[in-house]
Amino acid sequence: MLITDLPELIKQLPDVRRERFERIFDVQLAEGRCSIPPAMRDWVIRRFGSVEDVECQHIVRVTNRITWEGALFNPLRARRPMPRHPAVPVVNSSASLVEPISNNFISDPFADPGNTTADDTFGRVRGDYCITTSNIARWDGQCAVLIFDEPDPLAFTQDHLRDYFRTALRWAEAAHLADLQARHLVWMWNGGLAGGASIAHAHAQLGLGRSSNYASVEGLRQVALGYSSRYGSSYFDDLHAVHDDVGLGFTHGALRGFVNLAAVRPADTWILGDALDDKLADAVHDVLRAYVDRAGLRGFDVGVVMPPLFEDQKAGFINADWSGFPVIARVVDRGSPQAASSDVGSMDIFAQRVISADPYAAREALENI
Repeated sequence: MLITDLPELIKQLPDVRRERFERIFDVQLAEGRCSIPPAMRDWVIRRFGSVEDVECQHIVRVTNRITWEGALFNPLRARRPMPRHPAVPVVNSSASLVEPISNNFISDPFADPGNTTADDTFGRVRGDYCITTSNIARWDGQCAVLIFDEPDPLAFTQDHLRDYFRTALRWAEAAHLADLQARHLVWMWNGGLAGGASIAHAHAQLGLGRSSNYASVEGLRQVALGYSSRYGSSYFDDLHAVHDDVGLGFTHGALRGFVNLAAVRPADTWILGDALDDKLADAVHDVLRAYVDRAGLRGFDVGVVMPPLFEDQKAGFINADWSGFPVIARVVDRGSPQAASSDVGSMDIFAQRVISADPYAAREALENI
């Protein structure tokens, strides 16, 4: 399957399934044409494979009608020339990302966190393979960094992911006791420099928001409730089902997942769980390992969002309806650590995200996880 096959695949669905798909997603196939001058032909063939593929390109535009998120898919863009940063080390699963980028760069400030990082006022939480530190440049009242003992972001194991989630929950309990209105946990991992990490040593970010959940999570809750009220079915059940109908869904044990058509970045993979537990950790591990080992993933982001962990009568939005809202883990590909340009441009920020990879290629990498 290719993403350009999607419009025809939708037409072939049984009526009930096609109607369900089309109430969530609008899919359009656009054709873009250009003319390659003779002086460019040899270069185009070397770079893109053929002149014909460049002179007639097909772009798939997907819009989620419920959330008004969307993506523009053109896998040919992955072959376009990209500047490389010669000073950034090549990352692989056997080479640690702790080399200095320049003479002014501290190679690993997380190597000795007890002496080089701050404590939360309620102390640190130590796991088997990680330790928390208070975030010295805070983005919320209760936020921490979960420093991994293993500095290489690609050298993770199943035991690591389980411990990272368990330690995060213990930190959240301590943070909630310090601030009873803090109850909305997010778990975020910028995998490597390409993933947005400011420090190369592998680490995750933890936040425990007060009153209402973080804006994007609250927005998703609102649209899911609206969908359920309008159509009489669960938005998340239907979201998985429509992806499964077009070959982008999967299961991992009792958990469901899919490669998102309204992608924020390439390989935008959702896993729907019940808790921040070992089952979810195992699924995230297997998805990440499949992308690293089979698809060459080198820079990535992982995010986990969920309903409130704690109830508190003083908190705002206390009567908010979270029924049917799963714990959602997402994995996205952030591209090569050696790329000198950003993987996010003005089109992504102001209009609709542009994705240079085929979601069916990502789904293929997840076979038999």
